[in-house]
Amino acid sequence: MRTVLFLFMALLLVNCGGPEPRKPVEVKSGSFFKESVERNKQLLETEEKMIQSIIEKDTVHEYIASPNGFWYYFDAKNETSIYTPKTNDQILFSYNLVTFGNDTLYTMEDKGPTSYMVDKEQLFPGLQNAVKLLKINERATFLFPSLQAYGYHGDGNSIGPRTPLKSTVELHTIIINQDSLNLKTEDQ
Repeated sequence: MRTVLFLFMALLLVNCGGPEPRKPVEVKSGSFFKESVERNKQLLETEEKMIQSIIEKDTVHEYIASPNGFWYYFDAKNETSIYTPKTNDQILFSYNLVTFGNDTLYTMEDKGPTSYMVDKEQLFPGLQNAVKLLKINERATFLFPSLQAYGYHGDGNSIGPRTPLKSTVELHTIIINQDSLNLKTEDQ
C-alpha cells in the first residue's frame, strides 16, 4: 500500500511541472501595416494625378500648393486685410462639397453658415487647414485628396469612402481671440 501511495505521489509530482505558456494561435507580423501604407501611397499617387489633370485643364485659375497636401485658388481676394484666423478665433464661413467629377454632394445652403472655433472643434483635416488660409470676405476653391477629406470612412451620408473633394470656402467673419492679438504684438 505504501508503495502504491509512494508511486501515486511521485506521479503527481512529475506531472506538476508548472504551467507551460501557450503559443499564439496566430502570429502577427508587420505585413498588414506595410500593405496598408503601400495602399495609401498608391491611393494618394492616383489622386494627385487626378488633381494635376484638373489643374492642367483649368487655364483660368492659378493654383497654389498647400504645405498640408491640397491645392487651391482664390475666387475673391481681400487685398486690404492682413489677418488670417488663428487658434481659438471664432469664425463664420460657408462651404460646399463637390466631387472631382463636379457632382454636388452638399451645397453652401445645405451646410449653411458654419460657426467654428479654429483648431478647437472637429472639421475634416483639409477644411480645418483651409479656413486658416483665408481673410475676411475671401473665397477660394480647394482640391482635397481623400486623406485630407473624409478618408476611408466617408461621412456616412453623401460622401463615400476614399472620395477626393473639391470645396469652395468663403470666410464671412473672424472674432479675434485676445490671445491671438497678444501673440501678434509680441511677434512684431
